[in-house]
Amino acid sequence: MTNEKEVLIIDDDSRNIFALSAVLKAKKFQCISAMNAGDGLKILSSNKNIGVVLMDMMMPEMDGYEAIAKMKSNEALKDIPVIAITAQAMAGDREKCLEAGADGYISKPVDVNELMKLLNLLID
Repeated sequence: MTNEKEVLIIDDDSRNIFALSAVLKAKKFQCISAMNAGDGLKILSSNKNIGVVLMDMMMPEMDGYEAIAKMKSNEALKDIPVIAITAQAMAGDREKCLEAGADGYISKPVDVNELMKLLNLLID
């Protein structure tokens, strides 16, 4: 299955970006990435081909919660699905991410099958 839409990975750890990109490219997804939320939001504003965002929730400067809030309050970005990805897999984290506006939630280490199910569900 080839997807026309791109996946934007926003994560401050290049190892996470590398791992996620490798998995997604093997599944025929086109990937682009940003090392921080500010750069990610700039990419979203300029690239109209983003189908879904994989958002690390714990980043310096602007965390995923703030970045999702900015996306959801922007008319041009509010309908782009966001999958929250976090290593902070504690009780209540899933609900907190979904309440913040995420459309899906996955804890690290990422379960590839779970990620693929979410992507196929969210990308039209």
